[in-house]
Amino acid sequence: MNFKAFTAIAVCKLLRLLSRLLHRGGTAMPGRIALKICPELLGILSKDVKTVAVTGTNGKTTSARMIEEAFALADKSYFSNKSGANLISGITTEFVMNCSLSGKMRKQYAVIECDEAAARKVFGELQPQVIVVTNLFRDQLDRFGEVTHTLENIKEGILHAPNALCCLNADCSLTSSLALDVPNRIVYFGINKSAAGNNSPSDISDATHCIRCKTEYEYSYISYGHLGGFRCPKCGYCRHDAQYEAVDILEREADHSTVIMDIKGSRSLVRINLPAMYNIYNAAGAMAAVCEMGIDSETAVKALGLFKCGFGRMEQFSLGNAGAKMMLVKNPAGCDQVIDFLGNLKEKFCLVICLNDRSGDGTDISWIWDADFEALSQMGGRLQKVVVSGDRAADMKVRIKYAGIPEENVLVEKDYEKLVDFMEQQNDAVFIMPTYTAMLDLRTHIIDRCGGAEFWE
Repeated sequence: MNFKAFTAIAVCKLLRLLSRLLHRGGTAMPGRIALKICPELLGILSKDVKTVAVTGTNGKTTSARMIEEAFALADKSYFSNKSGANLISGITTEFVMNCSLSGKMRKQYAVIECDEAAARKVFGELQPQVIVVTNLFRDQLDRFGEVTHTLENIKEGILHAPNALCCLNADCSLTSSLALDVPNRIVYFGINKSAAGNNSPSDISDATHCIRCKTEYEYSYISYGHLGGFRCPKCGYCRHDAQYEAVDILEREADHSTVIMDIKGSRSLVRINLPAMYNIYNAAGAMAAVCEMGIDSETAVKALGLFKCGFGRMEQFSLGNAGAKMMLVKNPAGCDQVIDFLGNLKEKFCLVICLNDRSGDGTDISWIWDADFEALSQMGGRLQKVVVSGDRAADMKVRIKYAGIPEENVLVEKDYEKLVDFMEQQNDAVFIMPTYTAMLDLRTHIIDRCGGAEFWE
């Protein structure tokens, strides 16, 4: 190892230690400085590590946590960027913190969540064994641009890692199209028609027309958004058969789902330790990654029933008489899935929506007008109160008003300490829908009050 790499590792470790002593996290900054000293550091450290990389618009953190649980059960020596620092700086920090000063890696495997825009650079450095692409939706237009631009970023990254096996979402016409342009071996995951139900096409669709010939897709079924049994009537581009897919949904409860999953022709009963349709997709993608890394399907099935969600992703807190659950939202498709989950609840609840427009959230908040907040007004007496907070609370209040929620049922509270007081006083369950930076801020106040792990733990 050269002197630049040694210096970068030493500086990174020191900065991480100082950051943790100051309770600052130190997830990305140390790696950023290390890369300035030695730009090729990540490639140097990752060459002897077998890596699973997870990218896509929604579900990266949850999918990675599912894969981690299987690695733990299989007694694999692994590490991950559990904090969610998924740019090249944060990923580099995690590699440095898992190596010696001489650059020798202490673990054999890594489970790495990777930002979609960062994939074009990171995949070439990591040379992962497996790449999972969860889905592609419109997200943070100020940063990512159109969804096809995000697709190009991921495609470029995969082209720089031609030996990686790619696990692609068969139901996402955008994600599946990657197979048309890369040399990699491909496996598919998804939810088939018998499990998806009879959902009608969404008004919000990020892929209405064929990515090859621009003809409008026909659908045999829809799970949500533009995911489902798509087919182009002109050129024939269509949903690929999936080797890993949910073929029946037996239960969709408030804290879990139970499905029958086809795993390369063998069917298993799978309990997924999170609710909602999008987590069934995450489970199928994680199953594909784990099995393709050589771990047996029985261990993977057990992991899906045991794993704990990442911070802010259906995270439970002992707050108030019935508890509080935090569910990160950042785009219309993900927001609609959370609202759909709330619509299936049987008990009364309060809803807290925290909207920020900082760089980590996306500065363009126009997406709130595309999300189906109108569905909240159809929940009747089960929805007791809506509280809006965050930097753009006033905008969120207007959106909720036009969604048909009576004004007397809407409260504005921008002070997070007072907001936590409110949640602590509730007899009904509280569900929190924050954008990313709002989640970090509010979560700090919550764990100060009722305990919990720091976001990087």
